[in-house]
Amino acid sequence: MSDGTEAAANQYLTFTLDEEQYAVEVSRVMEVLEYTTITKVPRTLEFMRGVINVRGSVIPVVDLRLKFEMSATEKTIDTSIIVMEVEIGGERVTLGCLADSVQEVISLDASQIEPAPQIGTKINTRFVKGIGKQNDRFIIILDIDKVFSEEEIAAVASDQAAHAGRSSE
Repeated sequence: MSDGTEAAANQYLTFTLDEEQYAVEVSRVMEVLEYTTITKVPRTLEFMRGVINVRGSVIPVVDLRLKFEMSATEKTIDTSIIVMEVEIGGERVTLGCLADSVQEVISLDASQIEPAPQIGTKINTRFVKGIGKQNDRFIIILDIDKVFSEEEIAAVASDQAAHAGRSSE
């Protein structure tokens, strides 16, 4: 590896959704939190579960299972919130994503990642950066910036701003 940036680009945080392994680049992850009470925000998108307070900041929480047309995430002892930064249309938005469980940080080099297949996955492959292979398991590597549309991120950001304004009054 030539520098630390290249090394970070090959590291992924793995997590499960509906018994499938997913991953996002570690460089996009800000922190992983235990499940906490989520304040529901009325009249939001179906996959938008609400907001949480992280050190005084209002962070929207989305349910990736709902976004990927699975059943809603059930709260268990392993349920976590992955706080990450998503960039859509030049705008950076911090949001929390519910995961059934967070596994580990792994390193994958280019030879261990195949292009996304056109069929056979539960999700639209435009969200998928590739399929990682490690030992006998496959890991769906998400392109987190393509999971949400500009309209969805704009809606989440406006809900976040509205709730932040109400909580500071």
